Amino acid sequence: MDQDEIRSPNASAAAQGTTRAPTRSGELREQLEQMILDGRLAPGERLDEMELARRFGLSRTPVREAIKALLAVGLVETRGRQGTHVALLSIPALLEMFDVMSALEGLCARLAARRATPAERAAMRKVHEELIQAYEAGDPVAFYKVNQKFHDLLYEAAHTHFIADQAIQLRRRIGAYRMRATYQPGRMLSTLSEHVRIMDAIDAGDPETARQAASEHVQLLGDQLTDFISSLPASLSRAQ
Repeated sequence: MDQDEIRSPNASAAAQGTTRAPTRSGELREQLEQMILDGRLAPGERLDEMELARRFGLSRTPVREAIKALLAVGLVETRGRQGTHVALLSIPALLEMFDVMSALEGLCARLAARRATPAERAAMRKVHEELIQAYEAGDPVAFYKVNQKFHDLLYEAAHTHFIADQAIQLRRRIGAYRMRATYQPGRMLSTLSEHVRIMDAIDAGDPETARQAASEHVQLLGDQLTDFISSLPASLSRAQ
């Protein structure tokens, strides 16, 4: 585990009374969540309260609160006497989550085709150019992060709160696994063409084509599905 340092609260904002400074447990929760999403904390890895408190220079109380918050959103799980671990997903549950993610992405794209402003459509095109640069640089880590920005813009262009929130929460649950899918051979190049299809449909104001394009973009089918499953080491999934 990387020895990331906890950021200091925003003292100026707190002094102005306009923004509540993040708590130390809240900051730790955000950092642990990001470490889970980018793979620095792998599914199944144990989270030891005392070790985390030592590494981040905190008492055990904020560490316990941070872990409790991660439990609430399903990113970690308890295993009785074995303690708390980064959540593992069974293959059937994981595939169901990808199916739900596909439906949510499709719905957001459908709404974006009806609701996106010219500025929002332009922002998606701009981020897509960043994605091309990451691909050409052969940088899968940067590619994955920019790809997340693209999908965030898609959710914003849908102008919906609940649906977008559900999509983001589910993306967090499957983040470590979705990253592995992104790194499959040829997947980054396919992502670029699939994004173009989504953007073209949104620009044309074609909700059904946008929905289908975004849904297929996320869904794992055929050889792509079997290749993804075969790439998962036993340590990243549960049989049931």
